[in-house]
Amino acid sequence: MTLGTLSEVAPIKSLLLKHPREAWNDQDDIRRQWKTLGYTEEPDFAKAAAEYDRFADILRGFVPDVHFLPTDARTGLDSIYVRDAACVAGKGVILCRMGKPLRAGEPGAVGDFYAKAGWPVLGAVREPGTLEGGDVVWLDERTAAIGHGYRTNAEGIRQFREIVARDGCEVIEVPLPHWDGPGDVLHLMSMLSPVAERTLLVYSRLLPVPFRKRLLESGHRLLEVPDEEYATMATNVLAVAPGKCVALTGNPRTIEVLNKAGIEVWTYEGDEISRKGAGGPTCLTRPLLRST
Repeated sequence: MTLGTLSEVAPIKSLLLKHPREAWNDQDDIRRQWKTLGYTEEPDFAKAAAEYDRFADILRGFVPDVHFLPTDARTGLDSIYVRDAACVAGKGVILCRMGKPLRAGEPGAVGDFYAKAGWPVLGAVREPGTLEGGDVVWLDERTAAIGHGYRTNAEGIRQFREIVARDGCEVIEVPLPHWDGPGDVLHLMSMLSPVAERTLLVYSRLLPVPFRKRLLESGHRLLEVPDEEYATMATNVLAVAPGKCVALTGNPRTIEVLNKAGIEVWTYEGDEISRKGAGGPTCLTRPLLRST
């Protein structure tokens, strides 16, 4: 079984989500966990549920098949950010091993869901490897870029490369900056998001020079996020189809950059589900099947 095209921008046909009702349970659970997990403030459960419902409604306008992960005792608040626990490869999914120890139970919970749903699992990253989905970006059908930082290590990248090499795929290892240190979330997708064919929304000031040069030499168009909007997750944009994206509100200059490049953008309010946990629309979603 194939999971369709290895693209980050082809139309999403099947999508995995996890609602705050299943990830967060209630306000008491939020109160017990949010500081330990590094959220900037305590999220409001009722407001988060309402925000998420509107977010999911936008996605349903593009995606015909939407699945929701169930409640699982192995997971906590961060499990709302479903991208990180598994990656999509050509013939199935690869279960990750989280670099954030408090998220260690998420790949097992997601793996159980895939098994029951009949989605093929190609393999899993094993100790001492770590790899999180937010660090993995397919640049084309045969090329994945993976950020090497505090959440994804060299051994995790090696194991991923070994699995996808069976299908003739190449992996580019991208060194990530220290930025605000190991306690902060800095994935590769914190600095770039594919938005159309060979078109990336980027914050070039954080891109390693050899990687940025390679993108340009391979024909990618780079749309630049303004300095003043990087901190508000302007680079975190989900392509639901080529040139059609979902983004967090509050970054008008970035939306203007996208619109001028011919990219249509739908926005959602994410004060509770995105800003407080530092997870935008790519983090909140795991596209399972994309197809032209």
